[in-house]
Amino acid sequence: MNYDVVIARYGEIGLKSSKVRARFERKLVKNIKAAIDCEVDRNQGRIYIFPKNYGECLENLNKVFGVVSYSPAVSTYGNYEDIEKTLGEYVDNLVDDGFIGKDTRFAIKCRRVGNHDFTSQEMAAFCGSVVVKKVGCPVDLTNPELKIYVEVRDDEAFIYHEKIEGPGGLPLGTQGKVVVLVSSGIDSPVAAYLMMKRGCEVIALHCDNAPFTGPKVHENFDKIIDQLQSYAKGVPITKKVVKYGEYLQQAKDCAPEKMTCVLCKSGMYKIAEKLAHKYGALAIVDGSSVGQVASQTLSNILATRHGVDMPILSPLIGLDKLEITRIAEDIGTFEISKLDDGGCHAVPKYPETKADVDRVEEAGRAMNQKEAIEKAFDSID
Repeated sequence: MNYDVVIARYGEIGLKSSKVRARFERKLVKNIKAAIDCEVDRNQGRIYIFPKNYGECLENLNKVFGVVSYSPAVSTYGNYEDIEKTLGEYVDNLVDDGFIGKDTRFAIKCRRVGNHDFTSQEMAAFCGSVVVKKVGCPVDLTNPELKIYVEVRDDEAFIYHEKIEGPGGLPLGTQGKVVVLVSSGIDSPVAAYLMMKRGCEVIALHCDNAPFTGPKVHENFDKIIDQLQSYAKGVPITKKVVKYGEYLQQAKDCAPEKMTCVLCKSGMYKIAEKLAHKYGALAIVDGSSVGQVASQTLSNILATRHGVDMPILSPLIGLDKLEITRIAEDIGTFEISKLDDGGCHAVPKYPETKADVDRVEEAGRAMNQKEAIEKAFDSID
């Protein structure tokens, strides 16, 4: 098929006020251009992409947040004669590619914008007659096996038969910055992805727990961020690493052993808050899911977040492991996260599952948490 344009559509952007909608559209176009070598035109709720490489366009457009669906299309002039000629050629290609035959039930879906001397129904009937003459197949408006779309806009017309689902969401970079605590595990990369899908620029903060973890953890984190970067065209992820092993050692040496994981999470939030203030981020994000591990019981979630004044968002909070894993598989981080990295050896045999604020504060004083956090924060690279 000799496509010459890709039509991209957005969803909830269209519900915004005209001023906000225009701003979001401009950001979406900028991100599309960052992902694809192309020219772009905006017109009445549609984005027309003219790529130099169609294969690259169709692959990368599926990773641009804000795009709900897209269609490879051919364009022509918006009159009967040119539409008939172009549609006939389009149908010939569909026959050659096996999409339509004499027994295929089909329907024409026509959309018309602008002033014309025909209605959408009249153009749809005309286009249907062109297909019937070409192939001899039956029209079925109720349950067609194939839909052919004809959009007429002013003096142009666009013909296509596919609507490819995009990632949806909001254009990346329209909702401010967030600091995301990203490990080498399955959950936190998915949390980062979901916040990107909602338009947030991500600062990925990784806690390097060496010597309690091996080098594979850091290597896998780098690979995960590289994979997530493929969804961050136009607004790349900022990667930060904090040396966290000394903080953990101080927690193990000076506080009750079972409080190690609670103090670990508490410290991560406080360091993330300091980093957020430094870079103008508006929230902290983690991969917590209620009850999944010891640090994610409701008691521990409440206790570990005490003392942090910034919002802490947990987009996975109500999902189970299977649901999270499915998303990880879809976005390409699961195969990296499941690589054996040796895990963390700071985890106590019997971790605290019912912490309360008073005991967390007491354990924090015992290990001089404030000083340990300042020292760790100064190590961020």
